[in-house]
Amino acid sequence: MFDAFAKVVSQADARGEYLSAGQLDALSAMVAEGNKRMDTVNRITSNSSTIVANAARALFAEQPQLIAPGGNAYTSRRMAACLRDMEIILRYITYATFAGDASVLDDRCLNGLRETYLALGTPGTSVAIGVKKMKEAAMAIVNDTNGITRGDCSAIASEVGSYFDKAAAAVA
Repeated sequence: MFDAFAKVVSQADARGEYLSAGQLDALSAMVAEGNKRMDTVNRITSNSSTIVANAARALFAEQPQLIAPGGNAYTSRRMAACLRDMEIILRYITYATFAGDASVLDDRCLNGLRETYLALGTPGTSVAIGVKKMKEAAMAIVNDTNGITRGDCSAIASEVGSYFDKAAAAVA
């Protein structure tokens, strides 16, 4: 996994070039926005249990067949596995947000996840709906301006939303 800085340097090094003014400006902007990024990650992390629990509750209210006898989340063991998977996806979204790079999410979480769910008979569309519900809860927290670094947070909010969208698309 590369953070945004290592990725830019690695790419320039592979081409045998200096960093361009545009690359330096983009990295400088990322540093300037660092407190917003850390606030965002901290807020999601601090509320992760609530985000996952509320998303799961909403998912099971919409799709009660998942928790009915024979459903994919029926029995406490299967329910725990479902909640664990949602928690893992959320955790990797926070890693990607902190790094400013989706590669950790792709490489260590999403790569092969759809195939795993297919092999286990887990309905990917239900997982995707659960991820979207986590996105709704997380975005409400991210967009709440109380107690965070002041300024326009639309770019970081959009970035976080894109990571949830990427995760939902990967499992659907």
